[in-house]
Amino acid sequence: MADLDYLASSPVRKWRIRTGNALRALPGRTAAGIRSLPRRAASLFGGIRRGILSLGLIFLRGDFATKLSFLVMGFGCLRRRRIARGLFYLLFQIGFWIFFSTVGFGSIASLATLGDTVAGEVWNAEKGIFEYSAGDNSMLILLYGVVSILIVLLHTGVWISSVRVCRESELIARAGGKMPRLRDEVTALANGEFHKTLLFLPTLAVIVFTVLPLIFMILIAFTDYDRFHMPPGNLFSWVGLENFRAIFGLGENALLGQTFRSILSWTLIWAAIATLSNYLFGMLLALLISRRGIRCKKLFRSVFVTTIAVPQFVSLMFMRNLLSDTGLVNVFLTQMGWITSPIPFLTDGTVAKFTVLAVNMWVGIPYSMLITTGILLNIPRDLYEASRIDGASPMMQFRKITLPYVLYVTAPYLITQFVGNINNFNVIWLLSGGGPMTGEYYQAGRTDLLITWLYRITTGEQNYKLASVIGIITFAVCAAFSLIVYSRTTSAGEGDFG
Repeated sequence: MADLDYLASSPVRKWRIRTGNALRALPGRTAAGIRSLPRRAASLFGGIRRGILSLGLIFLRGDFATKLSFLVMGFGCLRRRRIARGLFYLLFQIGFWIFFSTVGFGSIASLATLGDTVAGEVWNAEKGIFEYSAGDNSMLILLYGVVSILIVLLHTGVWISSVRVCRESELIARAGGKMPRLRDEVTALANGEFHKTLLFLPTLAVIVFTVLPLIFMILIAFTDYDRFHMPPGNLFSWVGLENFRAIFGLGENALLGQTFRSILSWTLIWAAIATLSNYLFGMLLALLISRRGIRCKKLFRSVFVTTIAVPQFVSLMFMRNLLSDTGLVNVFLTQMGWITSPIPFLTDGTVAKFTVLAVNMWVGIPYSMLITTGILLNIPRDLYEASRIDGASPMMQFRKITLPYVLYVTAPYLITQFVGNINNFNVIWLLSGGGPMTGEYYQAGRTDLLITWLYRITTGEQNYKLASVIGIITFAVCAAFSLIVYSRTTSAGEGDFG
């Protein structure tokens, strides 16, 4: 379509054109992304190769002390009287080798089998009695193995730092410069390198409490860890991609694949509708209250914000009782003679989906209203006055000024809300419990999201392997959406709004 035809089209037709172009370009973009994987992999390996070559040059050009630092960490620093640095690297290496020789090597080696001795009674021929044998614990073996690998990677990083610092000390000595003392290094950490000091503890906490559990959870997806393989009474082992085949319906349980496809589609539909409804109605509510001539604006905002003041789980549990078959709404409508049987707000699959969407709007619209109100107050009034002089209608002002400005500021918020709704456990679980349950799904209800289904099969039948697969897929969907959408928004660009 020509540019002039596009500009003359209605807003709805423009949206259809843009959507159609995006859908038609999606396969090409996907193929381009797949084709770029070898290039990205080559770039990654190229960086590793350059790092190895850099270490090789340090070894070839360094003196005896620097070369010996490849074996004895910190030797070059101790040789040139950087005692604090040298002792730190040396003590770190000693501690690592003590750990690796006593615990680390055995933990990494045990990862191959995840244990081979089952707990139980063992006959002791000398004593003539049965003795209890604790056996191996596959969960602890996996955990200790992951921790040991992370410590090995940490040691590698510290070793590289030691080699580079020893080479730096050699160059300073050759140039006749002054060697940094402990006081100088502490001062640097408090000034020029304060970012390292400030980020050390948060980075360590992220590795321990986020990266380590994430790696552990991902590895569980490649095992047969469930209630039939529960440590310490039983062992679990590696099964490769069998769990992923099962979740996509390629295994013996066809019902599992059908359930996953249905819940995934409902999760995406729920997240899209829940996000857009809260956002749009919150914006319209903020525009309505902010209009000139509206009195008691603070009162109206306070009334709508009341839902935020009440804890969400209290509101949701109240609504669950209110909308039940014997709840106040159905009892009132029955007594008034308007209905003869209870409305299945939460007991019919289709009606329950509309119910959770409506209640989510009641809970979430005030948040969007508050955020949008703050943005509307910051839009320059000159833009509206200039557009009014040019003859722009209120709808034109909304499309050309208000909406682009608000979208520019709130694009990251929209992405966060969409991802949050994919993982919106509270609204679904506290309101409908994921129900109503159905035999057409595998251990799931009509309103279950991926996150509530994961929780159900984890706490119900203790199917941890399947729960890990669902967690990985949920993470992949959220990460892909966040990266693709944010990279295409104006908020990701540089410069001011315009």
